[in-house]
Amino acid sequence: MFFPIGDDNVKGGHKPLFSHALLVINILAGAYAFSLNDYQNESLVFFFGNIPVELWSGQDLFTLLTSLFLHGGLMHLAGNMLFLWIFADNVEAVIGTFNFMLFYLLGGVAATVAHGLFNPTSELPVIGASGAISAVMGAYLVMFPASRIRVWIVFLFTTVYVPALLFLGFWMLQQTLSGVGSFSASGQQDNVAWWAHIGGFLFGVVAGVMARRKYRLRYRYLRPGQSSGDHL
Repeated sequence: MFFPIGDDNVKGGHKPLFSHALLVINILAGAYAFSLNDYQNESLVFFFGNIPVELWSGQDLFTLLTSLFLHGGLMHLAGNMLFLWIFADNVEAVIGTFNFMLFYLLGGVAATVAHGLFNPTSELPVIGASGAISAVMGAYLVMFPASRIRVWIVFLFTTVYVPALLFLGFWMLQQTLSGVGSFSASGQQDNVAWWAHIGGFLFGVVAGVMARRKYRLRYRYLRPGQSSGDHL
């Protein structure tokens, strides 16, 4: 078992205000949801979560956004916030707070729609920031391919640095295989929104390509000691 705990990409440019705000908002929303009893929590999820069959009938479209701030448990929240903390500030530092806010929310919407495309008749609500964070990871891959991700290998009690291209490429492969494999012969799916992850990631890759072109004269992957004004 292994998971990322940081990166060696030096932050430069804009302050990651929205990234930090997202951490606070998600944690506060999680704390509130976890304080509810089971009935209240289920009601909250069904009201603010996005239900695919209702999405395609044009109902409760506000849940395309509200579903991004709810989580199914402490580990779900903690895992998403870890990935958000590692990858989001780098992207926001390049494109700016307002642009990053739009990108994050649109990435979350794209991810939720992707989930709905593969589960059009589902009456179960989908919640979580995973899709939006997957978009951030897709953009990070394109914008900082030379960065290195610090990964903790649990059973070896050690950390290693893995190229972002390798780490995120492997992550995307895993999501794709899991997404394809989630459909059993009986047509049932598991409880992970794999296609939201995939859709969000692809959205992020496209946005990352656009951002890399737009900011090519201002930013590149930075190693310690370099200026944030270096060219791509």
